[in-house]
Amino acid sequence: MLNNLDISVVVPLYNEEESLPELCDWISRVMLTHGFTYEIILVDDGSSDRSWETVRNISVSNPYVKGIKFNRNYGKSAALNTGFKKAKGNVVISMDADLQDSPDEIPDLYKMIMTEGYDMISGWKKKRHDPISKTIPSKFFNYITRKISGIKLHDFNCGLKAYKNQVVKNVHVYGEMHRYIPVIAKWNGYSKIGEKVVEHRARKYGTTKFGLERFINGFLDLLSITFVSKFKRKPMHFFGTLGTLSFFTGLIITIYVIGDKLYRLNYKMPARDVVDQPLFFLALVALVIGVQLFLTGFLAEMMAMKSQSSNEYLVIEKIGLE
Repeated sequence: MLNNLDISVVVPLYNEEESLPELCDWISRVMLTHGFTYEIILVDDGSSDRSWETVRNISVSNPYVKGIKFNRNYGKSAALNTGFKKAKGNVVISMDADLQDSPDEIPDLYKMIMTEGYDMISGWKKKRHDPISKTIPSKFFNYITRKISGIKLHDFNCGLKAYKNQVVKNVHVYGEMHRYIPVIAKWNGYSKIGEKVVEHRARKYGTTKFGLERFINGFLDLLSITFVSKFKRKPMHFFGTLGTLSFFTGLIITIYVIGDKLYRLNYKMPARDVVDQPLFFLALVALVIGVQLFLTGFLAEMMAMKSQSSNEYLVIEKIGLE
């Protein structure tokens, strides 16, 4: 079912007061030129500068601009997730607020979603205006993500992406998972994921808000999302398998140790006590770990059956949104 709005543009921001007026004017020019009905949702992730006042001022002169302000800095994932839940456009575009993403890409992204049947399109900044300290680690993590996820994208972390409305309504972005939205979408059944080469502009205002630690966090997040995506609805498959292997390993070792003891006694051969053998303690540890993993699997299964997704963030003010 199609909505009244063609496009929702969701822009997470943190201390970007200088770039916001230019960005919103640029987006509006593109929308008016192509005749799109639209909304711009600016999500202020607890900025410490005058970003929210700037959003207020822009919304007065441009009724298509709407705003959400967090009480503190929750992170880009929280900002995107909250903006996604409010978006009403048939196609939802996410982009960064620093003017390094070009709004001129929006019409082509919209066309690829609406006419070519993609669930989502991820931008690829093929030519980047970043130092080598960012580009080399980025290429490495994109390679690892491709191999683990099976999604053939060159730039998972590109902020410029386009989605069908139903995709953003059915994926939950949390923690620092924004860079892995294509992976989350795929595990939720949205497998038609495309890629478009997009312009990467040099930063015009301010400095980057991300440091090198994001690459370490990114790798940990990839492991986390891969595990959660595969086993969140069937945790017993993971813990039960490991528990079974551990328990039966311990059981086999125990049978061997006892059998060896009985064999030696039967043929009047010298034999050590079972408890004097290191293998006995190894078997005991394996048995205990196996039982613990089983119990963990059962508890996780019960929690998975009862749990409901909850990603609530404290919003202290809104503009133009219910």
